[in-house]
Amino acid sequence: MKKIAFFLLLLSSSIYAKDYNVLTFGAKGDGETIDTQAVQRAIDLCSGEGGGRVIIPAGKKVMIGTIYLKDFVTLYLENGAVLLGSPNYADYTTDTHKNTYKNEPHMDRCLIFARDAKSFSIEGKGTIDANGHPKNFTKEKGGRPMMLRFMNCNDISVRDVTLINPAAWTSAWLYCNEIVVDGIKIISRVNHNGDGLDFDGCTNVRVSNSSFDTSDDSICLQTSRPDKPCKDITITNCVFTSKWAAMRFGLASRGDFESVTVSNCTFHDILDSGLKIQMNEGGTMKNMIFSNIVMKNVPRPIFMTFCQQRAGVDSPEQLAPMKAMQGFIFENIIVDNRELDKNSVLFLTGMPNHYIQDIQLKNIQITVSGGGTKGDAALKNIKEFTLETLGDWWPEFSKVGTLPASGIYARHIDGLFIENVSVNTISKDERLPIVFDDVLNSEIESVFLNRKKQ
Repeated sequence: MKKIAFFLLLLSSSIYAKDYNVLTFGAKGDGETIDTQAVQRAIDLCSGEGGGRVIIPAGKKVMIGTIYLKDFVTLYLENGAVLLGSPNYADYTTDTHKNTYKNEPHMDRCLIFARDAKSFSIEGKGTIDANGHPKNFTKEKGGRPMMLRFMNCNDISVRDVTLINPAAWTSAWLYCNEIVVDGIKIISRVNHNGDGLDFDGCTNVRVSNSSFDTSDDSICLQTSRPDKPCKDITITNCVFTSKWAAMRFGLASRGDFESVTVSNCTFHDILDSGLKIQMNEGGTMKNMIFSNIVMKNVPRPIFMTFCQQRAGVDSPEQLAPMKAMQGFIFENIIVDNRELDKNSVLFLTGMPNHYIQDIQLKNIQITVSGGGTKGDAALKNIKEFTLETLGDWWPEFSKVGTLPASGIYARHIDGLFIENVSVNTISKDERLPIVFDDVLNSEIESVFLNRKKQ
């Protein structure tokens, strides 16, 4: 019996040895004391001993500056636990890489960082509160740290946690591979540029069962390096509301984008665009499917642009040549924009002699407020997204304005196939439901305006 008891004791010790409670390492967990060193000691020992869970215990509020995640560590936030960002900008270190967009060095620092790490995760029902309120962080006060930044990492998962109140982006994933994000909630409204998940040059990414309430784009795919593509990405079963776009693909687009699927998602109360797909820095984009999506109060449900503009801080001053943007399917989509104004159009545009190729729009139901005038219907020479139009800014709808269509406006497209599209206008609209300008190789089948076949 003594031998059995001793064996059970050893077994129990070996199990619990894999949990590293930050209180054991000196953390106070009172929401006032800076516990950075205690949390980092737990992470370092956990990784050094082969891995396990670093525990942020329930009922505690553990305040930290920058911490560094490492190999085989699970940062585990128990239900009711809060990992709280310090309100002091000086507690955020300067060796956490940088924000990759031009003119934004005030977003270089971050709360949780990992570089060249493998097989780590953030899990649990607890909350990471970055404490990013303007009273703590502004550009003028020194900067606005991001919450999470992971660089050159492999095999990462973030599950079940709630991420709130970043001073800037919630997360930046740079050149990472094998990513799972599942069952999380992001609320990032307290400061500016509150992106949700930004995947830059990442591969094998799965995002599912999550909700987003953001002050900027909820999910971004981007490529700041020409040698780091963004590919093999699935996004499913998510809910989005945003002060800007629900999903943006591109803008920072020096590398290629390929093999992306988005399915079974709902968007509501988006102030800019639903699916914002933009190439302008010399990469190629191809093979994307968007299906089974419901949008309510989402101006520009689909906004596609192909042009030239410099976005990245490391991008050459000379604009990159336009290569290719091709192979998109949008199907089984319901758009209800009856509460918005007349500028709620699907807008797809390339540039003269630089066409977006091979787009299918199938089984799409669009409800809009109407209100387009005869003058709107007669609009010609809609502004192109040239540098003369853009200046130093991005290709945004505001640079163009009202379009001569009530449902879909397509320009500079080669291969556009529309099937079973219904446009309903609540009030009278003098514009046609679908307008083409310089569209090659197109076919339209089964289009309805106010339930009448056109």
